[in-house]
Amino acid sequence: MRRSLCALLPLTMALAAPVQADTVADALAAASTAYAAGDLNTAAAQIATAASEISARQSDLLRAHFPPAPEGWTREDTPDMAQGMAMMGGGAGAEATYADAEGMTVTLSAYADNMMVQSFAPILSDPQMVAMMGKTIEINGVAFLEQDGLTTMALLDNRVLLQAVGEAAKAQALLAQIDLAAMVAFDGQ
Repeated sequence: MRRSLCALLPLTMALAAPVQADTVADALAAASTAYAAGDLNTAAAQIATAASEISARQSDLLRAHFPPAPEGWTREDTPDMAQGMAMMGGGAGAEATYADAEGMTVTLSAYADNMMVQSFAPILSDPQMVAMMGKTIEINGVAFLEQDGLTTMALLDNRVLLQAVGEAAKAQALLAQIDLAAMVAFDGQ
């Protein structure tokens, strides 16, 4: 009897501890176990699961920098944005659509650490290229490209591509509410 109670003690302690699921840690542990056993397919799948979860968490951190809806407006976040990032070379992505009382919308998008950001970097970091593509405006000390009065975008610190699509004045008012330096460091980097 004493042995069975001693055997149950660790189980009881484990059940009494708060349960905190960490998908990333669990997937990485499973990948390590599978790799050690020579099961490379399972190891690769678990690493992909961990990477996807990290991307989702980064996307949430990025989205947290979008401003709340202005008075009389609504904001709808695009929750599955992170899932599509894998098809665009990984990284983080966030999107929110704001609508005013008249139904006019502005969509804010931010992409970080992926192939699309890298492809825009040479263009948006060259002032001559930006001047040929549209009008340059300054928001919170950062040069943004405004195209056709409907799209406003900037590359922040060669890391985050921030874009607003919608009537320029309303879009730029939303962009002006974002702490751009904090957005660049959205995940502690």
